[in-house]
Amino acid sequence: MTSFDDLLSQVPIAQIADQLGVDQATATTAVQAALPTLLGGLQANAAQPQGAAALLGALDNHGGLVEGEGAVDLQQVDVGDGEKIVDNVFGDEKNTVISALGAGGGTGGNDLIGKLLPILAPIVLAYVAKQLTGGGGGAAPAPQQTQASGGGLGDLLGGLLGGSGNTGGLGGMIGDALSKNAGGALGSVLGGLLGGKR
Repeated sequence: MTSFDDLLSQVPIAQIADQLGVDQATATTAVQAALPTLLGGLQANAAQPQGAAALLGALDNHGGLVEGEGAVDLQQVDVGDGEKIVDNVFGDEKNTVISALGAGGGTGGNDLIGKLLPILAPIVLAYVAKQLTGGGGGAAPAPQQTQASGGGLGDLLGGLLGGSGNTGGLGGMIGDALSKNAGGALGSVLGGLLGGKR
């Protein structure tokens, strides 16, 4: 079953807390804020034909990270690759996204979010790749399977985002912050996705 909770269960929050030097409560809050934002950014990219093709190409390289049930081993996460993913997903709005997330209560601030996003990005891509390939670590579906709306990829990301509302008011607060501060298309897209009906 593909759900936000299932994706969240794959994230090794205890290992992330140790690596970033924060308590698990802070790590949990930061992860719950960052995951919907990453998913929203991926969905915004998947809505464009070129973005969907690029995203499917990236998924080819990430299917093996999420294997079986339980959390990912943080030692297997390529943070350098994660930096590239975050740069591709958010582009010029990256620092705005980090600032908006860092301003949220209990997320640990910009520095923590800046370190967390590159850790989470490969995990999210691995999870999405695994769901698209029916659970195996094989190749992602061919780009022609994606329509203008992102096709199966867009539907999968939308389904994950739809399930992220159970994290409380944090998603709405981040959506508000993004739509106020970003001033760009991404801020509006993420604001609409995360803020719900305002």
